[in-house]
Amino acid sequence: MEEASSPLSQPKKRGRPKGTKRSTTEETETSPHKMKPTAAGNKKAAVVVDDKYSNWKSVVPILYDWLANHNLMWPSLSCRWGPLLEQAKNKNRQRLYLSEQTDGSVPNTLVIANCDVVKPKVAAAEHISQFNEEARSPFVKKYKTIIHPGEVNRIRELPQNKNIVATHTDCPEVLIWDIETQPNRHAVLGAAESHADLVLTGHADNAEFALAMCPTEPYVLSGGKDKYVVLWSIHDHISTLTGESTNPPGSIVKTADNATLGPRGIFQGHTDTVEDVQFCPTSTQEFCSVGDDSCLILWDARVGTNPITKVEKAHNADVHCVDWNPHDANFILTGSADHSVCMFDRRNLTSDGVGSPVHKFEEHKAPVLCVQWCPDKSSVFGSSAEDGCVNIWDYEQVGKKMERGTPNAAPGLFFKHCGHRDKVVDFHWNVDDPWTVVSVSDDVETTSGGGTLQIWRMSDLIYRPRDEVLTELEDFKAHVAGCGPKA
Repeated sequence: MEEASSPLSQPKKRGRPKGTKRSTTEETETSPHKMKPTAAGNKKAAVVVDDKYSNWKSVVPILYDWLANHNLMWPSLSCRWGPLLEQAKNKNRQRLYLSEQTDGSVPNTLVIANCDVVKPKVAAAEHISQFNEEARSPFVKKYKTIIHPGEVNRIRELPQNKNIVATHTDCPEVLIWDIETQPNRHAVLGAAESHADLVLTGHADNAEFALAMCPTEPYVLSGGKDKYVVLWSIHDHISTLTGESTNPPGSIVKTADNATLGPRGIFQGHTDTVEDVQFCPTSTQEFCSVGDDSCLILWDARVGTNPITKVEKAHNADVHCVDWNPHDANFILTGSADHSVCMFDRRNLTSDGVGSPVHKFEEHKAPVLCVQWCPDKSSVFGSSAEDGCVNIWDYEQVGKKMERGTPNAAPGLFFKHCGHRDKVVDFHWNVDDPWTVVSVSDDVETTSGGGTLQIWRMSDLIYRPRDEVLTELEDFKAHVAGCGPKA
């Protein structure tokens, strides 16, 4: 597929390239089908995407317990579940954090939505596949809009209070927002930017993607183009007084009206941009980072600001993402531009950087953008990539004899979500609703523009123990037979 043209000459960035504009209303109206390409050279690729998507949609009632499709006018580079708001008999209401990455005709925004999550075994199979790709889902309602200073590249919620979120944009600072106290804004051209409740300083250059929150304490971790990994404690804000801005050159955040907070530590060891960071689930002082230098680095703030372990060649290309297993702190996942996901056991890593992955998971056909462990089973994780798929893996299945009919399946892969038609830039498991995932794609290269948000839950027949599933199916078969006409 040809790349979408961009008027700016610069390295390709995850998400929409700078200057790429969404199709105009006139162009959209003259296109009878959303998948129709705007350039003749993309026609063949668009047909392939159309066929793949049509095949997927035809099996939605079989593969999914529930699915909601929500068309986005502008792509969102991040999606995160917020706090659980209400619980009812057939559904829960939960907060959802998104963004709008615009072309400049309207402001970039941080979007807070309320989402109705249908409970398992409630949705009718014939209904979940009957959605219009051009429409917004009735399950997703915008609750509040924050006018963000610059596009939102990454959103992370504070586990101790999910109404507090941190965001990354194209600047050196990390912005902290109190969702409940921020006023709702109308995003129109020329509208003043919202003011963050707290601005974290410490980076010497833009920090765009690498962002994490500690699961046990209100600590924030970030990485950037300055090759730094920076650590803050929001506890320190209690004794911080608002003063003059000390932001480095190039800052786009107006901090005259904001409180600022300096770092607890700046950690140096990378030789190129830091792309992702993650805390150890059992320690507030241990964390890891990956970057464009192909390295995986482990840190311990208790012993200094130098790396504890540095894997020099974790992948054969830039490493985009990392996650630390919340169930077993020995296992770390990394995803790369080399299309693969690696699982490392930190017990096998040495201080001189020697260490091979426990397993290399290969099935994606494009750079991997996001990896995340499943909160519901310790051996399961997901990965999303620019090939438009979210793959669900179980490392315990690696090496086991494949079932008949799947001889070419990648080891460990047991489910592929193929509902997106362009690169899946982010996804997030829901800790409050087992096996439920939200995912977003930036559709600028294959559709008339915008993005797609999907909330989905695979059928439990897919992930439950095989013997348990077979017993249930046999019982159902016997029940159906017993309901038939009597001889």
